[in-house]
Amino acid sequence: MAPATVTTANGAKWEDVAVDRQRHRDATISEIRPPVPELAPEDKILLNSTGVPKKLLTEEEIKFTSADVEDLVKKLASGEWSSTAVTNAFLRRAGLAQKLSNCITELIPRRAIDRATELDQYLAINGKPIGPLHGVPISVKEHIGIKGEDLNAGFVAWVGQVAEEDSLVLQYLWEAGAVFYARTTQPQTLMHLETSSNLYGVTVNPYNTTLTAGGSSGGEGALIALRGSVLGIGTDIGGSIRSPSANNGIFGFKPTALRLPVTGWSVAMHGAESIIGALGPMSTSIEGLKLFTKTIIDRRPWLKEPSLVALDWRDPEQYFPDRKVRVGIIYNDGVVRPHPPILRAMTELVGKLKENPSIELVDWNPWKHDLAWSIIAKLYFGDGGADVRGVLEASGEPWRPLTEFIIRDNPFVKEHTIPSLWDAVCEREDYRTRYAQLWNETAKTSPDRKPLDVILCPAGPGVAPKLDTSRYWGYTAQWNLLDYPGIVFPVADSVGDPSREEPYAYPEGYQPLSNSDKYFYDLWKEHGAEGYKDAPISLQLVARRYDDEKLLRALQILLEEAGLPTAVPP
Repeated sequence: MAPATVTTANGAKWEDVAVDRQRHRDATISEIRPPVPELAPEDKILLNSTGVPKKLLTEEEIKFTSADVEDLVKKLASGEWSSTAVTNAFLRRAGLAQKLSNCITELIPRRAIDRATELDQYLAINGKPIGPLHGVPISVKEHIGIKGEDLNAGFVAWVGQVAEEDSLVLQYLWEAGAVFYARTTQPQTLMHLETSSNLYGVTVNPYNTTLTAGGSSGGEGALIALRGSVLGIGTDIGGSIRSPSANNGIFGFKPTALRLPVTGWSVAMHGAESIIGALGPMSTSIEGLKLFTKTIIDRRPWLKEPSLVALDWRDPEQYFPDRKVRVGIIYNDGVVRPHPPILRAMTELVGKLKENPSIELVDWNPWKHDLAWSIIAKLYFGDGGADVRGVLEASGEPWRPLTEFIIRDNPFVKEHTIPSLWDAVCEREDYRTRYAQLWNETAKTSPDRKPLDVILCPAGPGVAPKLDTSRYWGYTAQWNLLDYPGIVFPVADSVGDPSREEPYAYPEGYQPLSNSDKYFYDLWKEHGAEGYKDAPISLQLVARRYDDEKLLRALQILLEEAGLPTAVPP
């Protein structure tokens, strides 16, 4: 695509830049053949739009887009399905997903079809796939650079910046045979747990359009929920993979930082190292998470991005050969009590796991999670938000509500001196050390002196929040502070009959634990189960630093033992 010419650098107003970017997005969708179906009037007003694609796509397109990554790999590698047909099906479904949830910044159909055709020809000539992801369509969060494409990271002022080459992770995926076809929305600053920008507007949740798709990888979350993708790339510094995965009922994996390459992404405060973000997969299946991560690590990315940890992929099957897993349980982090659907899901899953003698469950006391938030919040913006403020002022675009929340309304944001930044990093390290000590001490209560393997906990204070209300990061940012890997997974349930939530309701005369708790308590009082109707329910599993493969295996075992699916039903 040609670089953007309507930019604030060229004198345009921010409103005109936004109009042009949306026009460009719509133009890329109009290139798809056959054209993306138009929505019927009744489909435009649905609260739950997840059933619409099956009404409008062909049987073959539904078959292709209903397959999970592991199934696509087999069909494409054997030649049973052509990469061209599969790619076109995902392009058309992604175009529909945009109409239903506003999740796309642009599609790249010509580029994608050319790539798919090349892969089909390679298979025909060589009789084998080009790599482990041969022909698999992968969607990409916009701030992960694609050569020759705009790279704005949700800032109006950055429209017109163009990636000079593919980001490193995309180079590796390309070598493995992937097809890039869709770029997805992110919020202003990338520092929201929702997806709202002045460039593209608000990305909504396809299960209930009064709710958020989450953020900052909310475009990916909504797109995958609508199966306009089954494998996408997100990023996470405070919950930005896990929040949208939870809100949309899909699988999302935030690895330990510095395991997967980030060279070529576009972010504000580039070079800040106090809290390091991570890149990771979002998918309709656990196998999708594994295949993505293994494919990248097998390329030994630390040879090109030296800051990465030189740690080879370890086969998850080597862990827990006896299927015995020791699980810590957090129902409530002591700062914000989860809404009833989350407490119900936790209680029901724990009840299922208790029936299995191989799964040992241990109540985990969340140690000073309020302190953890105060530490990470003061480390996010070491310059007091000056860099972000400068980018916003360069275009004159207004601050979105959740940008205000995380910077201007955040009491922990300060402009550090070098000594005060050192002190804050020391606080981070002291907290990490204390948490490690507490984890180590769990071995004392085990007959075989074995500490916990993983912790099961909520992924947020509720299901997908109402728009502009995602104002508590603690259930995800806690693990960014500790740099623990985390996976969000659906529990194959959603908010429905209010009577199901009554046993987990707030007690009469409930006294909130904190100001944040009062905020979410008031939201539940105002909206109740009816206000969150059809929202998927998801939970989170975390492990210690660099135990990524062990975490993937532990989740597989726990879901199998609980009788829960390891892939989202199409």
